[in-house]
Amino acid sequence: MRRRVWPQSIEAWLLLLPSVVLFATFTHVPVVRTLIDSFYSTPKGARPSRFVGLANYQDMAADPIFWKVMVNNAIYAVGTIPASIALALLMALWVDGKIAGRGLLRMAYFTPTVLPMIAVADIWLFFYTPSYGLLDQIAHLFGFSATNWLGHPHSALAAIMVVTVWKEAGFFMIFYLAALQQISPDLREAASIEGASRSTFFRRVTWPLLKPVTLFILVNAVINAFRTIDHIFLMTGGGPDNATNVLLFHLYEVGFKFWDQGQATALTIVLIAILSTLALIQFLVAGRGVHYR
Repeated sequence: MRRRVWPQSIEAWLLLLPSVVLFATFTHVPVVRTLIDSFYSTPKGARPSRFVGLANYQDMAADPIFWKVMVNNAIYAVGTIPASIALALLMALWVDGKIAGRGLLRMAYFTPTVLPMIAVADIWLFFYTPSYGLLDQIAHLFGFSATNWLGHPHSALAAIMVVTVWKEAGFFMIFYLAALQQISPDLREAASIEGASRSTFFRRVTWPLLKPVTLFILVNAVINAFRTIDHIFLMTGGGPDNATNVLLFHLYEVGFKFWDQGQATALTIVLIAILSTLALIQFLVAGRGVHYR
């Protein structure tokens, strides 16, 4: 038996070798290289980079903008992740039922997903334009004054979060809809015979069966919350007064606007560490209640 298994193991590893090499080349090696570069200063002109130890991390921790960015990103994540997932689930439950125009409704919900984020930003810039935008035009009908949604520090981040939820909910809905269609109708019939209400059926049957998909969506939503940059770049540029500045946008500014490569690599390591920690927590905590068939 061992003689048979050993050649099969070698063959399996040889088949996996090309993918492992590509994965390591474009994922693990760059991460290790970035970690090493984070301990070096930024080369300037004829002066090469030199080893500075933890100086880049110390400068980053002493920068008040960095902590402002971290708070903004935390608020952005807490505000967009639950809202996107909840809205996606509600839309999936709605279009999974037997309603008139179900196909058109599904297409309408999914349309924002296929639009490029730059196009989405342009659409919502029209909505948010003071006095002339769609939101203020509607507000004028009810006697409200114009509001500079993207120009005020207290409303700019919330306005950006609305755009994100509108864009992502339709994408997550597709996964929930596919999972709902895999649930056997026999379960609904059995629950109906037993006299279970719709809420009870959802809580005891539908939601447990949706947990694997929810974990997958949750991981993607967390990653998206920390890699957002497109619509922020076009709509606010991180302003006003860094009110919409998040970690990836701050990394872009430090690395390509201020050309501080040492600081940018340190920020990259922080971003990787945050995403890795959150992913680990999700699989250890949320993954406990997930059962695959």
